[in-house]
Amino acid sequence: MIASNCLNYKIEEVMKVDQWDKTFDVVIIGGGLAGLTASIYLARSGLSVLLAEKSNRLGGRAMTVKKKGAALNLGVHAFYQDGEGEAVLNELGVKLIGANPPPRVAGIWNRKVYDIPTGPVKLLTSRLLSLSGKAELVRFMIKLGRIKTGQLERLTLREWAEREINDPMIRHIVYSICRSNSFVPDPSLHGAREAVRQLQRTFAGKAFYLDGGWVSLINELEAQASRAGVVMATGLGVAEVVQHESAWIVHFSDNRTTTVPNVMMTGSPEQACKLVRGAEKTSLLRWKNETRPMAAACLDLVLRRFPNPKNRSYIAGFWLDAPIFYNSPSSVARLNDDGSFIIHLVKQLGEHAGNPQDNEQQLEAAMDLMHPGWRSEEIARQYLPRITVVHDFRSTDKSDPPPGPAVPEVEGLYVAGDWVSHGEVLADAAFASAKRAAHAIIKRNDDERRTGVSRNRNRTLV
Repeated sequence: MIASNCLNYKIEEVMKVDQWDKTFDVVIIGGGLAGLTASIYLARSGLSVLLAEKSNRLGGRAMTVKKKGAALNLGVHAFYQDGEGEAVLNELGVKLIGANPPPRVAGIWNRKVYDIPTGPVKLLTSRLLSLSGKAELVRFMIKLGRIKTGQLERLTLREWAEREINDPMIRHIVYSICRSNSFVPDPSLHGAREAVRQLQRTFAGKAFYLDGGWVSLINELEAQASRAGVVMATGLGVAEVVQHESAWIVHFSDNRTTTVPNVMMTGSPEQACKLVRGAEKTSLLRWKNETRPMAAACLDLVLRRFPNPKNRSYIAGFWLDAPIFYNSPSSVARLNDDGSFIIHLVKQLGEHAGNPQDNEQQLEAAMDLMHPGWRSEEIARQYLPRITVVHDFRSTDKSDPPPGPAVPEVEGLYVAGDWVSHGEVLADAAFASAKRAAHAIIKRNDDERRTGVSRNRNRTLV
């Protein structure tokens, strides 16, 4: 691992070069998962890359903070294996260290905690389901893994569940799990294809918790980017991006400028619209207007011990009658140095903020139900009243082609991030869109090199 102070030193040396604005083929704006991932693909292809991050650290919403020796992500962060994200990381040579949790999950219904059956013994002893419900759950779980999700493209999650599941309690379980692993609370907007694929991964035990928190993933991506030759500049914001003839002029917050043939935006579509001069003449404006950012209120706790041993072994708790989720990642991943325990509680807000104080009290009440007396064991807490979990998703009311990787009205401008989904969800969308955007730039560069002719002959925005 390369120390960040070494990276910063190298960046400062590069930034002192008078002609540094002529040395890059690509400027990537944003140093989160998408920006770091794209930078590695681009640099390994031989392109020179400047990654500009306005914050003083890389990672975006995948960063991890330390409180009383415990590593806290910004709310619940589970990495789902067997998807686009894992495929990208394997290509990049990034290895994840952590663990898959045991299948011990609770279902909370009418303020009572029940086992959600995940095996024969739990099924027999469960008080959550009727006898007929238990039989249907067995049939459902057998059938679930065999479903070809591509055939569900035109269905909503609600339509699919109403068609496939007779028992109301099983539908409650499915809806609760689906909103917890996607942060989309409304099954009428959640596509069945995406929801069922994520459900298959959840039931197959593909949720993975990273040792040290998600900063360990960011550190690995940063190290790979550094080895590939990416120039990473933290604390460097972008003020404006302007198209000029066959290139893009990037104006930075420190009054520097650089002229490059390719720019990649990895922030939200709203941020892209603010930064790109003339964005209202492109698809960026439509993409921004059509987004449905999904938000959550997150209460993260560090406890000395669990005051309720009975519920200590639950890795997760799904509220079946409320948009609340409980998670205990430190029971499987190494996230602290002193044996304390980390609990994440989340209220899925969707597009509605609610009252921050009421949301916090509701999450505390959920913790009271799982672990009465927890307040006397609290070491530290982190409350995030409203964090954007994903800037957009492929809601079922969208009929237009998915966004990106290129902005079609102009050449040399690309987008990536969790909102640039072509059917992927959450982090998978960030990884997959970053790869698509990087490959589009690489192809454009190869085509121009082969023909010897610049293809950027389209109209100028300004």
